[in-house]
Amino acid sequence: MAVTSAIILAGGLGTRLRSVVPDLPKPMAPISGRPFLEHQIDYWIKQGVSHFVLSVGYRHEIIIDHFGNRYKDAELDYVIEKTPLGTGGGLLLATEKVSKNKPFLLLNGDTYFAVDLKLLNEFSLANNADWCFSLFRTHEEGRYMGMDISPQGQITSLKSGAGVAGHLANGGVYWVNPKALLNKKFTPGDKLSLEDDFLVAAMDLGQNLLGVEFSGTFIDIGVPDDYHRAPTLLA
Repeated sequence: MAVTSAIILAGGLGTRLRSVVPDLPKPMAPISGRPFLEHQIDYWIKQGVSHFVLSVGYRHEIIIDHFGNRYKDAELDYVIEKTPLGTGGGLLLATEKVSKNKPFLLLNGDTYFAVDLKLLNEFSLANNADWCFSLFRTHEEGRYMGMDISPQGQITSLKSGAGVAGHLANGGVYWVNPKALLNKKFTPGDKLSLEDDFLVAAMDLGQNLLGVEFSGTFIDIGVPDDYHRAPTLLA
């Protein structure tokens, strides 16, 4: 079963990047003359994704006016946060626009991670995943979600904001089984953090959280230094 849909969380305020991109939502920050979001969507179209649901909030009209309902060969849908709902709240809204019977990708609108979708999907299906994280080796301490993982790829604990330099960290590309979202604890419209609320609840419920390491290009434009490095990494 191929993955053809992706949710992109693009509703954040982007306060850390405001000093260099003051008037745009963070995913629209220009990289080599094009919005960051174009670079991201282009990559996933090449991986076989043909339907994107963008969860938008701050300055959402800029994103919608730029992309419309189609971009290249892909269909685009939108859900709009009237008030900031956090990454978990944005996900819950967006799930109403994807299939309840097929896995989908969940992406952060401010990170680019060159993950092999075919490999991620095959690993997830073969191991009956509820969630499968794409992992990378972080060189920074405390910035990304760290985790403990078994040799078989089973995630045994999550540590938000506790990634240790040189260890595996969450790269912000998730394979999601929609059945894993049938959690009556949360409802669309709730304000939630993906990492601190949603994923912690998934662990508590005994859902099958897996992770697989990828070595492809990773860039997070959330802070000015990395934003300025992005054109070189995405060239």
